[in-house]
Amino acid sequence: MPADLLLLHGFTQTGASWDGVVRALPGRYRALAPDLRTGPWEAELDRLETLAPASCALAGYSMGGRLALALALRRPERVRMLVLVSASPGLADAGERAARLAADAALAERIEAVGVAAFAREWAAQPLFAGQPAPVAALAHADRLRRSAAEHAAQLRGLGTGVMPPLWDRLGDLTMPVALVVGERDAKFRAIAERMARRLPRGEIVVVEGAGHAVALEAPEAVAEAIDRTHPPVP
Repeated sequence: MPADLLLLHGFTQTGASWDGVVRALPGRYRALAPDLRTGPWEAELDRLETLAPASCALAGYSMGGRLALALALRRPERVRMLVLVSASPGLADAGERAARLAADAALAERIEAVGVAAFAREWAAQPLFAGQPAPVAALAHADRLRRSAAEHAAQLRGLGTGVMPPLWDRLGDLTMPVALVVGERDAKFRAIAERMARRLPRGEIVVVEGAGHAVALEAPEAVAEAIDRTHPPVP
């Protein structure tokens, strides 16, 4: 019996960003990788709830990881396991959230002003993606160009870190296995994963050697392995 798997992509991406992971998965998986929409996060969470199979594995990268975490907390009976790739439960400090909200609003205006091509180049130049192999950078750039500047800006306003509520205090409610996948070179999110693991009843950190923040693009086989190892076979 195929195992259903719902994959949620990160900011600036589309569902196509999971293609490498899907190809690397064993044949027992039936994967769904939808393009996330641009409305308020509450509406998108409602939509994802309708898309999620009755019993599924759930994985999310970065922004998609926050949504996956929120969905698992909303409907834990439907999520057999959870894989969070380079993700966090949000910003617990109200001042930090307000500052991030203002920064995201300014970035959204910048995206609309310069256009998608210029924005894609600027986004890729962040230290977060330093050291990314050229083929991976090319894949990421092509994926960013699949959306318009208006769509990127709207997604940032609706699903950004500053607008979504923090979920740190609810991590202990997750009883399913949770894998926290982070790149070896991504010091910031490795530290976040360590903090999360201390609060998760069944949390496990998976550090992918040589990878940076965009682990699913840089090391799809390692992410597929983490999904398969964490997900128990369907009876």
